Amino acid sequence: MNIAIIGLSHKTAPVEIREKLSIPSEQIQPAIAHLQASSHIKEAAILSTCNRLEIYIVANGESAQASQAVTQFLSAHSQLPCYDLEAHLFTLLKQDAIKHLMNVACGLDSLVMGEGQILAQVKHAYKVGQEYKGIKRTLNQLFRQAITVGKRVRTETSIGTGAVSISAAAVELAQTKVPDLSACKVAVIGAGKMARLLIKHLLAKGVTRLVIVNRSVERAQQLADEFSPAQLPCCSLEMMLDIVGSSDLVFTSTASTEPMLDRTKLALVLSPEQSLRLIDISVPRNVATDVSGLQPVQVFNVDDLKTVVAQNQESRQQAAQAAAALIEEELKAFVSWSRSQEAVPVINCLRAKVESIREQEVAKAMSRLGVDLAQRHQGAIESLTRGIVNKILHEPMVQLRANQNLEEQRLALQTLEKLFDLNSCVVSFSTASKK
Repeated sequence: MNIAIIGLSHKTAPVEIREKLSIPSEQIQPAIAHLQASSHIKEAAILSTCNRLEIYIVANGESAQASQAVTQFLSAHSQLPCYDLEAHLFTLLKQDAIKHLMNVACGLDSLVMGEGQILAQVKHAYKVGQEYKGIKRTLNQLFRQAITVGKRVRTETSIGTGAVSISAAAVELAQTKVPDLSACKVAVIGAGKMARLLIKHLLAKGVTRLVIVNRSVERAQQLADEFSPAQLPCCSLEMMLDIVGSSDLVFTSTASTEPMLDRTKLALVLSPEQSLRLIDISVPRNVATDVSGLQPVQVFNVDDLKTVVAQNQESRQQAAQAAAALIEEELKAFVSWSRSQEAVPVINCLRAKVESIREQEVAKAMSRLGVDLAQRHQGAIESLTRGIVNKILHEPMVQLRANQNLEEQRLALQTLEKLFDLNSCVVSFSTASKK
């Protein structure tokens, strides 16, 4: 079970580091291919969100060498030296790694505990990993069980009640800075899922003057149509600076890898006495760091949401405990599955050996019966002997797969190999399965 996770999150790295590690969707395929080109990595999947970049691997041999290969890849991708990067990275192995992904899928490791969007992001990472051939048997089973427990936690606990999204937290942060949001001119730059949630929460807070700005006006209009009673106007990016210049509050949530707003641009449209608050929930950031130097502007990013989030965490602690119990169930199920996989080479070899003996003995019996009698009864003889073999092997196979004690299972496998002289067969099978 050489599973490992190497990554960083809002808990280990500030936004200026996370944005350098972010892997856009169009770069996921070459990233997976690069990782799997390493002789130390058998399987690989990537989860890249605004609050985390995590690489899940199954190592060939020692996990330390595979982890080092991932760190070197991340260093090259981010153009950060390994010694700078390692201060922010975490590495989790085996059961710790398994449990972590399950926590992530349940929203227990999110900035906003219980947020629902992360499960969709885990599903997407799973789908993309399968599509690009990074996910094979082990990660396939791990992601499937992580998604299962994520769904269970959302249906069997109250973890998802209340404001459980980055967007909701951003609107709550805005309300602490501007108590009467209904009096504000508000702009939302972006038209994706997070922008949709921003608009939903802003309208719920009584905002009536709200503009959607997006690269594609058609996509912005589709989003506005979801809130048709509000009759939200939509503008292209060409109008962005004019819209920002006339707004009191601006939220940015786009997939741009470069800042869309910087000091030079804003200085052209803002008057010295104008008050503007920019809340940037994108990673990489949409608002350049130099904007904070502008006197009439206050800038907030995802890391500034932590205070707001902390106020809501206590109410979810009981639900988190219930979620932890469900995670333990799925963790045990995955460990049991993983242990059963250790028995597969021995079971296959034993079956192959017994089948070979059966075929030889059937051939001998058929030769003694004569051609006519053998042809008439060949089907019955084949069925009879296969049935005997299957019934003899069934119970030992079930016990080998179901054994919960790892040491007992390994002892049983070793005994089986010795009793039936399977060592050479198991070695050759294991070698072939890695190719």
